[in-house]
Amino acid sequence: MDFEVQAESENKTKKQKKKSKNQKKQKIVHEEAAENSVGKESENVDTPPETAFPPTFSVSEIKNKQRRHFMFMKFKQEKRKEKLALKKKRKKEREALGDAAPPKPVPKTIENQRIYDETTVDPEDEEVAFDEGTDEFSAYFNRLTNPKVLITTSDRPRGRTVRFCEQLATVIPDSHVYYRRGLALKRIIPQCIARGFTYLMVINEDRKVPNGLVLCHLPDGPTAHFKVSSVRLRKEMKRRGKDPTDHSPEVILNNFTTRLGHSIGRLFAALFPHDPQFVGRQVATFHNQRDFIFFRFHRYIFKNEKRVGIQELGPRFTLKLRSLQKGTFDSKFGEYEWVHKRHEMDSSRRKFHL
Repeated sequence: MDFEVQAESENKTKKQKKKSKNQKKQKIVHEEAAENSVGKESENVDTPPETAFPPTFSVSEIKNKQRRHFMFMKFKQEKRKEKLALKKKRKKEREALGDAAPPKPVPKTIENQRIYDETTVDPEDEEVAFDEGTDEFSAYFNRLTNPKVLITTSDRPRGRTVRFCEQLATVIPDSHVYYRRGLALKRIIPQCIARGFTYLMVINEDRKVPNGLVLCHLPDGPTAHFKVSSVRLRKEMKRRGKDPTDHSPEVILNNFTTRLGHSIGRLFAALFPHDPQFVGRQVATFHNQRDFIFFRFHRYIFKNEKRVGIQELGPRFTLKLRSLQKGTFDSKFGEYEWVHKRHEMDSSRRKFHL
C-alpha cells in the first residue's frame, strides 16, 4: 500500500511539472506573438501602404484610434493637395489667357452673404435728413450743446470696474467719474440734467468683471443698454503706447447702415466734442461687425508720405446692443424702440440689425 501511495504522489508531481512547463512555453509563445504584432503595427504606422480611398469611405468606421487618426490626417492631406493642384491649374490658365481671363471668384463670407435689410439708410434720402434734423441729437449736431458726460457704476464696484471707468474718462473729453453710493438712476438723472450733463453712462459688473453698459442721452433720451465683453485695460495690453493726452480725439464710425444702426452711431458720435484736435493724433473707433461693436483707441503718426504707424492706447472692449428705449431710463414704464430677442431663431445666420 505504501508503495502504491508513493507511486501516485510521484505521478502527480510529474504531471504538475509538465503543466508548469507547458504554461511557461505557452506564455513565451504569446509574448513573442505580441511583440511581432506590435512590431508589424509600428511598421504599418511608420510606413503605411498607399491605399486609395473608396467613394463611400468613412473614417469613423475604423475602430483602432491610432489608425483612425492616421487615416483622417492622410485624408485631409490628400484634400489639401487636390485643392492646391486645382489652384495652380487655374493660375496657369489665368496667366495664359492674360486680359481675357475671367474675374477671380469672390469668397463667400457671412458679411458679403448678408441678407439685405429694408431699413438700410440712404444718406441722400429726404426722410432720413428730416428725421436727423428733428431727433434728440439735433441740438448737438447743430452745435447748440457741448457734450458733458457723467460716468458712474453699479453699487459697490470692484477695482477692475473702477479702473475701467477711470480709463474711459481719459478717452471721452469733459467726462467725470462719480461713485453711485446706492442712489437710484431715477434720482441721479434729474441731478445730471440740473448740472448740465448731456450723458449718463453706467457701468455694471458681475463677479468683479464689467459686463453691462447703460448709455442715457439727456435730457430727452434715448437710452441704450449694451452687453460688455472682452474688456482689456491698459496694463493688460502688449505693446501699448503712452497714456493718452487731453486732446479731443477723432471719431470713426464703421458699418452703421440701418436705421437702428444710424441711431446708435449718432448716440456714440454725440459723446465727443464737435471739433477734434488733430495735434493729439488720437482716434476713437466704433466698428460694427455682425451686430458686435468693437471699440479701439489709437494714436497715429505719419512716417512718410505713404506710410502711417498706429499704436493702440487702450482700453478696448466689445459691445452688443440689448435694447434701445425712448426717453430716459425707466425700467418699468419705458417704451422700447428695439429689444434683442435672445430666443428668437432667425431662418438664417446672415440677418443683422445694425
